[in-house]
Amino acid sequence: MLGVPALILIFAVGFYLVSSIKILREYERGVVFRLGRALPQPKGPGVILIFRPLDQMVRVSLRQEVLEVPPQDVITHDNVTIKVNAVITLRVLNPAKAVIEVSNYVYQTSQFAQTTLRSVLGEVELDGLLSHREQLNQRIQSIIDQRTEPWGVKVVSVEVKQVDLPESMLRAMAKQAEAEREKRSKIINAEGEYAAAQKLVEAGNLLAQQPITLQLKYLQTLTDIGVEKNTTVVFPLPVELMSLLNKFAGQPPAAEKNSATES
Repeated sequence: MLGVPALILIFAVGFYLVSSIKILREYERGVVFRLGRALPQPKGPGVILIFRPLDQMVRVSLRQEVLEVPPQDVITHDNVTIKVNAVITLRVLNPAKAVIEVSNYVYQTSQFAQTTLRSVLGEVELDGLLSHREQLNQRIQSIIDQRTEPWGVKVVSVEVKQVDLPESMLRAMAKQAEAEREKRSKIINAEGEYAAAQKLVEAGNLLAQQPITLQLKYLQTLTDIGVEKNTTVVFPLPVELMSLLNKFAGQPPAAEKNSATES
């Protein structure tokens, strides 16, 4: 039979081995420092052994992380003061570099993102910021990615989330949009009147070539009036017919009346 010291020793060794077992999930890697020096390859996923106090492990997640850049005061190239915030998506590609090369890669990426956001957006005008946002996102992403690449961190995407404009600028943009719509409305109306005038000229030329078509148009107009159940029918008479009737009635023409009155 084993003595009490042997049992205590066996229990201590067993407890030490059990406590040395670490389980890393599929998306986790463990950067192990043995006597202060990092092992060549990170451990995991699965079951690994960490023999303390010789070994120390730092867990690193390989999943994508979303980092929100707080609102930044930006002065655009055309001297407009705005507030802009952004969302950055990043992930760790090299766990050892992310632990060794930088103390806190999330905080440092956030600081670089803030300075890059102000410097890049300060080089463009307000209209360019609102209309070419995708190009600016790609430019900001490439700049931040160059900074984070030595740490083993990959910037997946950068999206300018919100642009807050001053109240005076919002009113000016609303007036500009209203003036632009009014301009389009006037142009469309003028184009419609021009097209209608052209069609009227073409119709007049066609009716002048075939006088019978004027009579047919008159009959069509009477048909349209009859549909509305009107009791009054207007018959247009040419001026030549009125002059002929005046002659038959024995009345002098209008020109003779005018001359008699003047005398």
